[in-house]
This record gives sequence, C-alpha cells and structure tokens, in this order.
Amino acid sequence: MKAVFHEKEQGLKGLHYGDMDVPEPGRGEVRIRLKSAGLNHRDLFVPDRHKPDDPALILGSDGAGTVDAVGEGVGNVKAGDPVIVNPSLGWQKNSDVPPEGFDIVGLPGHGTFAEYIVVPEENAVPKPEYLTWEEAGSFALSAMTAYRALFTRAGLKEGMSVLIPGGTGGAGIYLIQFAKAKGATVYITSRSEEKRKKALELGADFAIDSEADWDDAMDGKKVDVVIESVGAATFNKALDQLGRGGTLVAFGASTGDTVELNLRKFFYGQFNLLGSTMASTEELHQMLEFSEHHQIRPIIDQAHPLSGYKEAFNYLESADMMGKIAFTMDE
Repeated sequence: MKAVFHEKEQGLKGLHYGDMDVPEPGRGEVRIRLKSAGLNHRDLFVPDRHKPDDPALILGSDGAGTVDAVGEGVGNVKAGDPVIVNPSLGWQKNSDVPPEGFDIVGLPGHGTFAEYIVVPEENAVPKPEYLTWEEAGSFALSAMTAYRALFTRAGLKEGMSVLIPGGTGGAGIYLIQFAKAKGATVYITSRSEEKRKKALELGADFAIDSEADWDDAMDGKKVDVVIESVGAATFNKALDQLGRGGTLVAFGASTGDTVELNLRKFFYGQFNLLGSTMASTEELHQMLEFSEHHQIRPIIDQAHPLSGYKEAFNYLESADMMGKIAFTMDE
C-alpha cells in the first residue's frame, strides 16, 4: 500500500512517500480502507519525536473510510461499515486525566496517512452521514480536543463569553462553532484580515487583530473563558482579558512552552488555570452527537493526494490555512 512515513532522518527531512506492507487485523481489531485523512499540527511534531533509528512510522491521527476486514472476536463492526478513526487509544470513559497507557493514533503506532490502517474495534466509529468523506477524515482530533477544552474543562454555558486567541486554525474553527451553538459570545484573534472576516462568517461575534491593543479592541469588556492554544505569544495578553473568577484552559503551545506569570494578578483575579489534552471516547461520541444536531462541520482549506505530502506539510507549517488540510486516497 502507499503511505506517508517517517524514517532515517530527524524532523520533516525524514518524511517519505512509498510502499508499506498492508497490515492484518488481530483479535479485536479492524482494518479500514481509508478514503481520506486530515493533517494536524501534531504531525509537525511527530517527526522530531520519532527516532531516526526506529522502524518506519506512518504518520497521521485522523482518517475515515470503510471497514474491509475484521479480526477474531469483533462483534460490533463489520466489513463495509463507513467509519471514522477515533484517534484516542485506551481512554474510554471521561475522566480528569487520561489513564495510564493512553496513546494517540500515529505515534507510537502507525497512523492514517496510508491506504489502510488497523485499529482496535472501539476506535472504528460510525461515520456521521451528513459529513463528506473529506470532512469526516479531518474531523475527530481537533474537534474532540476543542469539545473537551470548551465544555468538560471550561464548563462553557449559554450566555457566557469566550476568547479564542488564534481562533482560525484547526481547533479554532470548532471552538467558534461549538461556542456559538451553545449560545455564547465569541471573541477571536488573528493576524489575517481575511481570516478574521471568515471567522465572523462562521459565527464569531468579534474578531480582533492579533497585533492590535487587545484592551482597546475589547473596549473594557472581560470574558468568562479563554481557550489558549497559541502559547507564549498570547498567553498573558489573553489572561488580561479574563474576568474575575474566570477560567483559562490551555491545550497548545505552538509559539513556546514557557510563560512568565504575575502571581499576584492571578490570585487577586481568582482565576482558574486548567490544562487539557485530546479527549476520551465518551467525549468523542458526545461531540459527534452535538455536532450532528447543530450541523457543525470542518472547513477544508486544501486537499492533496498522499503523493503531494510535501506541499501539504509545507502549507501546514506555514500556518496560512483556514481550517483543515486533507489527504485523499483515491488517486
């Protein structure tokens, strides 16, 4: 089968497109013939974490296709079923933290940037009928991350307000749609005027230039919730817009892991600082039900064949996209 995999060289230089063996499902596993897969920022980090001396690793955490083979003992999934890949391995029920042994599809095991993938039976989830194949293959990881951060962790409710710095990336698109569907007031920031306009079209109430003075742009208003995934570049600016007793949830750090924090301002503000990572299978099903009810879908910015992986990864690295980048396997 054709696949995009990493081997021999550290970083993105170690990415290759070529042939890999078609995997066989073991007991309790299913094999999916993939039709599409979605890129995530995680796919930029995996080539740095996967050691060059390790066996070749197929990247990718999101995907959708049809089941074409099942292993012994599989009872709830059958050949021909249209499914999406649940990227959360070993985290079934919602909990404060993932259990020991939790992993994500695409490291340490093979991922979705291939014509076939084998996953545990519970990680083959029925494809929402209202989504196209491209949309379904680019949906789960970012959407379930956004859902947990916004609802499980931040506890967003109708009538509350939320600020989403950099709110036009993969997870940001879902955060806007989820928050608006819940009846919240949504503020986003972006450097791009075009992306700010698109965010307003998606339902954001206010779109702020990331380079502007946020205090002036917010006109003295404070928010109940901040969802922070940018990292050091925006963390303190976002915290300054949080109202007393408000909650900041962080799930990413694309501009740096380390921030300085004014502790006195923090404890006088009675703020809550929470971390979040991915989500459980239980939350995935809640997210899919919520999304179908409100007809929430990803924005596909670009689609590439697997053989066009260099262009896809270059575009992902540029951070110019509005929404998701997809691979399509029917070349």
